[in-house]
Amino acid sequence: MPKPTLPTPSSQRLRGRPPALATLAALAALAAFTVGGTAAHAEDLLQIYREARNNDPVFASARAALDAGREALPQGRALILPTLNASANTVYNDDWFSNRGGPTAGQVFYRDFNSNGWAVTLSQPLFRPQNWTQYKEAEFQVAQAEATYAQATQDLIVRTAQAYFDVLASQDSLAFIQAQKAAISEQLAQAKRNFEVGTATITDTHEAQARYDLSGSQEIAAQADLEIKKRALQQLIGKLPGGLTPLKPKVALSTPQPEAMESWADAAQKQSYAVRVQEAAVEIADREVQRNRQAHLPTVDIVAAYNRIGQNNAVSTGIGFDQKAATIGLQLAVPIYSGGLTSSRVRQAQALLEKSRSDLENSRRSVALAARQSYVGVTNGIAQVRALEQALLSSQTALDSNKLGYEVGVRINIDVLNSQQQVFQTQRDLSAARYNTIMNGLKLKSAAGSLGEADVEEVNRLLGSQ
Repeated sequence: MPKPTLPTPSSQRLRGRPPALATLAALAALAAFTVGGTAAHAEDLLQIYREARNNDPVFASARAALDAGREALPQGRALILPTLNASANTVYNDDWFSNRGGPTAGQVFYRDFNSNGWAVTLSQPLFRPQNWTQYKEAEFQVAQAEATYAQATQDLIVRTAQAYFDVLASQDSLAFIQAQKAAISEQLAQAKRNFEVGTATITDTHEAQARYDLSGSQEIAAQADLEIKKRALQQLIGKLPGGLTPLKPKVALSTPQPEAMESWADAAQKQSYAVRVQEAAVEIADREVQRNRQAHLPTVDIVAAYNRIGQNNAVSTGIGFDQKAATIGLQLAVPIYSGGLTSSRVRQAQALLEKSRSDLENSRRSVALAARQSYVGVTNGIAQVRALEQALLSSQTALDSNKLGYEVGVRINIDVLNSQQQVFQTQRDLSAARYNTIMNGLKLKSAAGSLGEADVEEVNRLLGSQ
C-alpha cells in the first residue's frame, strides 16, 4: 500500500489559526489516498460480491449441497414406480455318478454339459404406504435444501459486506492515525521552536515527542490490522483485494421501512429462511413417524417374470432341452415380529419430532431477536452518526481554540495534543458508526428473509468519491 509523504517538523511553519474545514479536507484527502488505488481501478461492493459468488468455497459448498438435496425427490418417486430387473447365467457342469446296485453296480459314469438361462422380472408396488410417505417427505427435503441455499446466499452478502467494510474501516483508521501523526509532528516542531526562543519549556517538547512516538506505534498496529482485514476478504474472493471504493464523504443513511421494530420481528418469524429450514425439518420428522408406523402394515406388489432356461446333455435323457416360462401374480408380505425394532424406531422418530418442534420455536425466537437487535442498531446508528458529525465539528472548533490559546500563552501544549487526539478519535468513531449502521441494515433484511442482490446494489450507490 502506498504511503503518503508526511511533512517533517522542519518544513512547517504555523502561521495563525488553521481553519477547521482545511483540516477536515486534509483528512479526507489522506483517507482517500490510503484506500489502496485510484478511483478508476477501485472495485466496489457489487463487484466484490459477484467475485465472492464465484470464488467463495463456503458458498460453493452450499450450491453443491442444494444439487444433492434436490435428488431426494426423484429418489422418493422411484419408490412408487415399477422396478425392472434382468439376469442371465451360464454354467459348465462336470458330473460323475455310480450305481449302488443292479447290473451296473460300481460303474462310474461321467457327464459334462452346459446350462444357461436368463430372466426378466417386473415388480410394481400396489400397497406400500411407507413408500408414499417417503415420497412426500422427499418434497420437504427439497424445500429444506432450497431454503438452506437461500440462507447461504444471504449469509454470503452479509459476510462479503462485513469483510468489505472491515477493510474500509481499517484503512480509515490508518489514515486518521497517519494524519494525527502529521499534526503531532507540526506541534512538535512548534514546541521546539518555542523552546529555542524561550517562550515554552522543554516539557512541551517532551509531551509532543511522546505523543509522536505513540502515534508511530499505533500506525504499525493499524497497518497490521489492515493486512489482516485484507486477507479476510481474500478468503472470500480468492485474491488479494486492490483498491476498494470508499463511502461518499456525505452519505445519507435511511431508516428501515416500515419504521416499526415489531413488524420486522414478525416478518422474521414468518419468512426468515432459517425458520423455513426448521419448518421443513418438522414436516420431515412428522413423516418419519408415519413411515415408521406404517412398517407394521402388510405390503402388496404385482410381480411378473419371464424365464428361459437351456441345457444340453441332460442327466435324465442324455439330450438337451429348452424351457420358457412366464408368470404374473400378487405378492403379499406381512410383517409379524422384528424383535421390537419397528416399535423402537417409531419411538425414536417421535422424540426427533419433538426435538424439531423445539428447534423451530428456538429459530423463530432467535430470528425475532436478531431482527430487533439489527433494527435498534440501524436507528441508533443513524442517531449516533448525526451526533458524531456534530461532535466532530465541536472537537475541531475546540482544537482551533486551543491552538490559538497556545500561541497567545493561555493554553499549554498538552491541551493542543489532547484536542488533536479527540478530533481523530471522533473521526474514527464516526467512520465505524457509518459502517456499523449499514451492516445492521443488511442484517435486518437478512433476518426478515428479504436480503438480495438489489440490496447490495442499494448499498453500492452509497460508495464513491463524490
